[in-house]
Amino acid sequence: MIKVSVISPERVLFEGEVDALVAPAFDGEVGILSGHAPMMTLLGRGELRLGAGAAARRFSVAGGFLQVVDDQVRVVTEQASELTAAR
Repeated sequence: MIKVSVISPERVLFEGEVDALVAPAFDGEVGILSGHAPMMTLLGRGELRLGAGAAARRFSVAGGFLQVVDDQVRVVTEQASELTAAR
């Protein structure tokens, strides 16, 4: 499992553990699984997906950065809002 924090200027939007995440880096999507090498990347504009399948949480993000260290991912974004599933 990966411990994830999603932080916007207004508040912490998510803090918890997920099995995987996909983030919109400035040059394309990046996928993170447990055991990922340490890295840091700038975020672009797009959808941040935490977890897989129907239980996934989704956020619209724009700008900021993503850091991975020791199965901990910190997403610090300039703009973020949680997306709800269409019913």
